[in-house]
Amino acid sequence: MTNQPRPPADVPPAPELFTWEFATDPYPAYAWLREHAPVHRTELPSGVEAWLVTRYADAKAALADQRLSKNPAHHDEPAHARGKTGIPGERKAELMTHLLNIDPPDHTRLRRLVSKAFTPRRVAEFAPRVQELTDHLLDRFADRGEADLIHDFAFPLPIYAICDLLGVPREDQDDFRDWAGMMIRHGGGPRGGVARSVKKMRGYLLELIHRKRAELPARPAPGEDLISGLIRASDHGEHLTENEAAAMAFILLFAGFETTVNLIGNGAYALLTHPEQRARLQRSLTEDGGGPSLLETGIEELLRYDGPVELATWRYATEPLRLGDQDIAPGDPVLVVLAAADRDPARFTDPDVLDLSRRDNQHLGYGHGIHYCLGAPLARLEGRTALAALLTRLPDLRLAADPAELRWRGGLIMRGLRTLPVQFTPERSGT
Repeated sequence: MTNQPRPPADVPPAPELFTWEFATDPYPAYAWLREHAPVHRTELPSGVEAWLVTRYADAKAALADQRLSKNPAHHDEPAHARGKTGIPGERKAELMTHLLNIDPPDHTRLRRLVSKAFTPRRVAEFAPRVQELTDHLLDRFADRGEADLIHDFAFPLPIYAICDLLGVPREDQDDFRDWAGMMIRHGGGPRGGVARSVKKMRGYLLELIHRKRAELPARPAPGEDLISGLIRASDHGEHLTENEAAAMAFILLFAGFETTVNLIGNGAYALLTHPEQRARLQRSLTEDGGGPSLLETGIEELLRYDGPVELATWRYATEPLRLGDQDIAPGDPVLVVLAAADRDPARFTDPDVLDLSRRDNQHLGYGHGIHYCLGAPLARLEGRTALAALLTRLPDLRLAADPAELRWRGGLIMRGLRTLPVQFTPERSGT
């Protein structure tokens, strides 16, 4: 990579990135980068060098630029093989052919196969199940007066929801919860734990695909699960290989659960630390009002203000290109910093202020372009359902720890709390 110019002498020194202090509050560092080094070359904790893109306009352009490939073959193969880029263990587990690692035309073909599971109509049909799961999880701790909202609520909800959507039998879903828990716990530490969980998931998914193929009825039933749909497509001319089917199921699980864990966790934390905004939302949930619901605009604002995905997943330049004021060489990794772009004052008024009624809110929380998050409608549904239930059933919900004592999971792509201890007046039995 080429050297980039040093900031003028009167500019404050560049902040240190990827420390535990940075993980707690990265936004001041991102503000410095936006102003002084909007496309910034840095060495990541893994030792890989990459460009960080922090301004909204540059970020949006990069997310849609087809010269930035998702295929790791355009980077240093040994780096990916050693697990320094991408998802740990995906190469060894032969799970590379998923939507986060491929470009058109393969990306177009595979995305088309699963997109029907996330249409507004299909997501609306799934809403009662999400509400049922939400109520069931709340029932487990509502009479205790205290809980860890990550472990007891934000984490299990999307795991069970995506397992239902994929068609993982209920009796096997706790195994998926354990494997997903390993990914969360080791997301910022030793990557071997994640790789082991990935390997176990692949073995299970291949077995489940075999079992479902053997039992597949001649005609699809209404609301057929997604794995059965992938099998049916591959058996009817879509040329979906067994590894592709397993990789697709895997990435929907992997990408689908942690983003929603963080949406619920970060969203609840933001509301608990902004009592006026939280009170507005609680009032709106108990009143009939005209116009767009404050819950709907509020979810978008929570995604913008402190969203679940801090950096978009890896991209690699396939030819020389210019981003902002920097020349990017072929093979260079590019990481779009969604969290920085969504606080860009050139795009958002008062970007560091949480305003649940914000209307001009074209945030990049779920990406942009052909790789826009496929599961975003489901994640929004889960986020709205979860936060509405928390605020109505536990109206005096409050933090049970000093915010300064809370720890954020170290990691490159996702942003989320390790724990979120809360207290509340216990629900009486029968309420």
